[in-house]
Amino acid sequence: MVNQAESLRILAIHAHPDDIEIQCAGTLARLKNKGCHITIATMTAGDCGSAEMGPVEIANVRRAEAQKAADMLGADYMCLEFRDLAIIHDNESRQRVTEAVRKARPDIVITAPPVDYMSDHEMTSRLVRDACFGASAPNYTTHLFNPAPPTEKIPHLYYVDPIEGCDYFGNPIKPQFILDISETFDLKIKMLACHESQRAWLRKQHGLDEYLDGTERWSAARGKEIGTAYGEAFVQHCGHPYPSSNLLLEFLEK
Repeated sequence: MVNQAESLRILAIHAHPDDIEIQCAGTLARLKNKGCHITIATMTAGDCGSAEMGPVEIANVRRAEAQKAADMLGADYMCLEFRDLAIIHDNESRQRVTEAVRKARPDIVITAPPVDYMSDHEMTSRLVRDACFGASAPNYTTHLFNPAPPTEKIPHLYYVDPIEGCDYFGNPIKPQFILDISETFDLKIKMLACHESQRAWLRKQHGLDEYLDGTERWSAARGKEIGTAYGEAFVQHCGHPYPSSNLLLEFLEK
């Protein structure tokens, strides 16, 4: 168990700009309030996230939106510059994600779930799992410019909810635990609102602000399961040789 908040470093890494805000920004805000260092990373810059703008233009917009949301939290932000719908599980990708883990040097990593509605999320989950394992292996080299040194340990690894808590067959996935984010929910929504390009796209497609409303509904549903206004759910990766003590829950509930 880590005794000092200053020594806890958190890496939250998901596929696209806005995924982190939807799935775990309330938890990140709780961790930030306890003095943790937060790094938010996206695999892509969201280059397929517009019906009007081309890939370069929308990627520039979405990087700026992600940076604005991270700044609101007081977190670092990095983009690994994969392309939307082109995240694949191979060694080059594994090296790139391992380098991100080594640069962030986290005690806790929060990432996409192994089963979700699209491949980018699932490939992110698998690559991050591998990177957490490989980051501490001195002989695993990333071959990137100015590489960070290997980490000292395998970090605690957690998966966020899949979208609406279901697998791609519509079956509900039971979380291991749910954290109360009632006090940080307003900040979560403000961070999500930074992604205005996605709000505009969904307003055009759906005719309402489903982007924020849907997030509030699901956060409320998870909160109801534990008797609070809002919640975020997680599953911990406890397989060999990943740490099995629940550092995230213990730290926030102490």
